[in-house]
Amino acid sequence: MRWTNHEILQIAMEQSAYDATCQVEDFVRHENVIVRSEANERAKKYLALPHVCHLISYGNNVVASICETYRDVVSAFISRFQPERCFETPNLHVLDDAFRRLGYRVCFMAENFLPDVEKLSPLPCPYETRLMGPEDFRELYTPEWLHALSETRRELDVLGVGAFDDGRLIGLAACSADCDSMWQIGIDVRPDHRRKGVAAALTSQLALEILARDKVPFYCCAWSNVASARNAVKSGFRPAWVELTVKSAAFVDEMNR
Repeated sequence: MRWTNHEILQIAMEQSAYDATCQVEDFVRHENVIVRSEANERAKKYLALPHVCHLISYGNNVVASICETYRDVVSAFISRFQPERCFETPNLHVLDDAFRRLGYRVCFMAENFLPDVEKLSPLPCPYETRLMGPEDFRELYTPEWLHALSETRRELDVLGVGAFDDGRLIGLAACSADCDSMWQIGIDVRPDHRRKGVAAALTSQLALEILARDKVPFYCCAWSNVASARNAVKSGFRPAWVELTVKSAAFVDEMNR
């Protein structure tokens, strides 16, 4: 099918609605929305539901998917600040301080990108590229490819594009089927082959392969990961939505170890 940016955005918001237990229309309201988080078999497979507190913004407002126990805490926070300020310090310390007293901490913060079909095109790669599948990934679950492949969810890694220098894999963009309609792209390039356009070439080629399979590719990175965000934009993606997740203090402590 021939995609439009509107169709791609609509599918992303539909998926976010499954993830947050809300309505698609909630993301385009001018006022903030608070909903009760519930388990949903159509949610992204890496989410641990229900959420304690999960904030989503597509730029219009904040949709908060929460445990009802913490409605007052979250309501006070998102009503105090502008939507974009709810996802950054110093304002974010207000939410973190409130949850810290309850045994929780702000944990994950991410920016998500969607392809811009008016800019997405196959970028040239200075190396041979090959389409890859699960059978090609079996020996690649190593730290070298940890951003492209998921060790704990191998069954979701469905498609990839690799770059090869004299037969040696030097770059890999792969995607996981995190939900029915959207596949998430991850990318790794060996350090000695970076800054040569490999990451953007593989990312753009994989995004087109995903769209050709009637799925929507998406790309996620931390706001501080400038190199990754730059790759997303160069590959033909643009910022679409942001998320913030509160987890238990014990979970955060374990991650910091």
